[in-house]
Amino acid sequence: MRVLVVAAHPDDEVLGPGGTIIRHVAAGDDVTVYIACAGTNLRYEAPQAAELYDTARRVGRLLGTVVRLGELPDQALDTLPLTRVISALDGEIAAADPDLVYVHHWGDINRDHRILSEALMTAGRPYAAPRVRTIRCFETPSSTEWGSATGLAPFVPNLFVDVAETLNAKLDAFAAYVSEVRPWPHPRSREALEARARAWGSVSGLAAAEAFVVARDRW
Repeated sequence: MRVLVVAAHPDDEVLGPGGTIIRHVAAGDDVTVYIACAGTNLRYEAPQAAELYDTARRVGRLLGTVVRLGELPDQALDTLPLTRVISALDGEIAAADPDLVYVHHWGDINRDHRILSEALMTAGRPYAAPRVRTIRCFETPSSTEWGSATGLAPFVPNLFVDVAETLNAKLDAFAAYVSEVRPWPHPRSREALEARARAWGSVSGLAAAEAFVVARDRW
């Protein structure tokens, strides 16, 4: 199976579906990670941004994926016509030719995440991308949980993936993003990420799980 993971920023691909990505790779699936907002960076000066993108490539090697860095602006997708974001995703879908796509949940408070999700739903429509059979939306700890407070759609998962065997590898991969790791009890601390996986596991009968909203599934 060919899998495309669409993430806005470096570390999102691990925070959300990292354990699931490792499962796909172990199963022999071809996984491409597209980090869309690797153009102009509004959070870091050029040297720090370059280091972050180098880390994303290194994390890709740790996970066993191909990493492609996009040229969309960080924290500024809301300044672009949506068609430009869709066009970028059209190109990535054509290149990866995926059966399954992972993307941010549409109810996320981070606008880059939300816009990327909307654009993917357009680029991934059946007649535009007929090979794409399944679209799964992941949460991004520290931003998805705040969306519903502003009236956005809450993250209500309907798919749970067993990551008991891949959780430690996910946490180790995230730890490579040194500038993005926060101390407990921040949602992006190692302890909080493990606790989140254990909590989703507890509601799905698993030792640890990653949760997703299935936006489309066709088999």
